[in-house]
Amino acid sequence: MTTLGDAAELDAAIGAVDWAALPPGVVRADLDAPSGRLARIVAGAEDAPRVLLVPGATGSKEDFLLMIPSLLAAGYRVESYDLAGQFESGGAGPENLDPPRAHYDYDLFCADLRAVLDAGRAPAHVLGYSFGGLVAQVLLVEQPELFASLALLTSPPDVGQVFRGVKRIGRFSGATSPHAGASLMLWGIRNNLNRVPPERIAFVRERFAQTRRASVDDIVGLMKRMPDVAEAVAALPLPKLVATGRHDLWPEAQYREYAARIGASIAVYDTGHSPCETTPHQLVRDLLGLYAETDQTPRE
Repeated sequence: MTTLGDAAELDAAIGAVDWAALPPGVVRADLDAPSGRLARIVAGAEDAPRVLLVPGATGSKEDFLLMIPSLLAAGYRVESYDLAGQFESGGAGPENLDPPRAHYDYDLFCADLRAVLDAGRAPAHVLGYSFGGLVAQVLLVEQPELFASLALLTSPPDVGQVFRGVKRIGRFSGATSPHAGASLMLWGIRNNLNRVPPERIAFVRERFAQTRRASVDDIVGLMKRMPDVAEAVAALPLPKLVATGRHDLWPEAQYREYAARIGASIAVYDTGHSPCETTPHQLVRDLLGLYAETDQTPRE
């Protein structure tokens, strides 16, 4: 396993990235899910230990491109997909359910995640990024047999109205509607308040063109009413990791408290909300340590 120092050096050496170009060996493989056609990427042998990377609101499968080569080199099968209504899964939505519904909800996102997990080797190691981590926790307590481990990557460290813990502005979040909250979030991303590199913000802005605004509004609403599954997650014996950036939206102390609450180890990187983009080698190093708790030696 790469040392922490080596991983940090590799992260520091990351240059310009073409976020639309898939790494060698990664292929597209769409999946028909309850909400519609989901865009996926997959790589690695089908019989290898499986890692599923679940993105968050306004995100996509491409958010994990810098992690995939290292996970493949370690012998894992790696998969990711765009959430319903997001980017290349923009056509998936509640109107496709049977019976049709008006809004995106936790049942929809959990049913889709279940369909993805059912489409390959189970149990799988699941990483949920931001909102994806909330969905992963809800499904975990419903069907723990699908999970070999759970990693929560900058996933809101709370239940109920999770925005209340956001630094500086969290105390005002309860007064805003989901649409207004989504508008503020989209404005900040489009205007690059996080100061990501030019090639990254260009890709993000192009991605918005295919993302349904209704899905973003509904997700913000769902993040204001996350079911309290923390005790049930804590009761499950599988390995768990909470990973975050020291400069994330939520305070480091809150992540540490939530990790202790659910019985997870914690990793904190000197970055912001997106360690998968900025410290991917350090993150993968910690994930491989988590996976080693359950896996036999992966394929070389």
